[in-house]
Amino acid sequence: MSSELLYPVMPLYLNSIGFSIVLIGLLEGIAEASAGLSKGYFGKWSDESGKRLPFVRLGYLLSAISKPLMVVFVFPFWVFCMRTLDRLGKGIRTGARDAILSNESSKENKGKVFGFHRSMDTLGAVIGPGLGLLYLYFHPASYKTLFLFAIIPGLLAVLISLLLKEKKTEKVKSKNVSFFAFLNYWKTSSISYRKLIKGLLLFTLINSSDVFLLMKAKSEGMNDTWVIGLYIFYNLIYAIAAFPLGLLADKIGLKKMYIFGLILFSIVYMGMGIFNQPFIMGLLFLIYGLFSAATEGISKAWISNNCKNEDTGTAIGTYSAFQSIFSLLASVLAGIVWMQFGSNALFLFAGISSILVAFYMIKCKFETEINVN
Repeated sequence: MSSELLYPVMPLYLNSIGFSIVLIGLLEGIAEASAGLSKGYFGKWSDESGKRLPFVRLGYLLSAISKPLMVVFVFPFWVFCMRTLDRLGKGIRTGARDAILSNESSKENKGKVFGFHRSMDTLGAVIGPGLGLLYLYFHPASYKTLFLFAIIPGLLAVLISLLLKEKKTEKVKSKNVSFFAFLNYWKTSSISYRKLIKGLLLFTLINSSDVFLLMKAKSEGMNDTWVIGLYIFYNLIYAIAAFPLGLLADKIGLKKMYIFGLILFSIVYMGMGIFNQPFIMGLLFLIYGLFSAATEGISKAWISNNCKNEDTGTAIGTYSAFQSIFSLLASVLAGIVWMQFGSNALFLFAGISSILVAFYMIKCKFETEINVN
């Protein structure tokens, strides 16, 4: 709720204080890069320490306090720092949190567990923007107040995490962890893991920030209310579909479900490049919700099936670190393509490229395929 209350408002607020489309893309790219690189480091640190909860709690706390600070000053450097701190919090907590989820599941129900997590996480992404939309309806363009409100659910998340208890584990001989220590995992990981990560990263390179989808809707004449409404609708579909698609993935295989998601992504992006009617855009956001439900949790479940339990934080963190670099490139390149060739060219290119990634996934053989009955 705390993060997603602001996500659809973020590009609108940044634009209102003078950020260009390219600068917004750069900001989002740098913020996600910070989150991703720190996921590798803190994921590795979590594995080495044998502790998970301290990382989860600190991560939520940093994200909570950074949001109101974004509107204290509007200097670009300050906004960059606070947005980066917000994403750093995500980087600290993600690997440890996903390791907890993985340890609470088996290879037979990974899709179910991670799908349920995505459903509950995305339910917050429905409630948050819903509250933001309601507020902006009565107070148009009052973006700064929303940033102040966002700290409330953020701090509640920290308090709720105090109710969790760390499972007793064998004492781990902790090592000093350098920031890029997770890179060594790439060398020692399984061939199947590396093939999977290569495919996921290829897709990351063409999957720019969702901010561009929102800006596309805005550029077609939709007002702030409609833009945020579309984002809420997308998240509602995502929240509803993630758990059942996770259950289905356990039956048909994680690979098939992920490829299905890539096909949905292609439909959405090529549709965005061709059509601009409000009804069709609404339909495309519905399909985009199904795409996210079929890929977000599934990808992490898939990764966790290709590593040892004690390396889960490192395995997912390593992927996230590489993903952050590609996300930075994707967002910056998307901004440049939009400025030089227009939004339609950007969406058509991404839609076609996702089909090529799907062919790569179809061709590769992964260890997890043998776990499907």
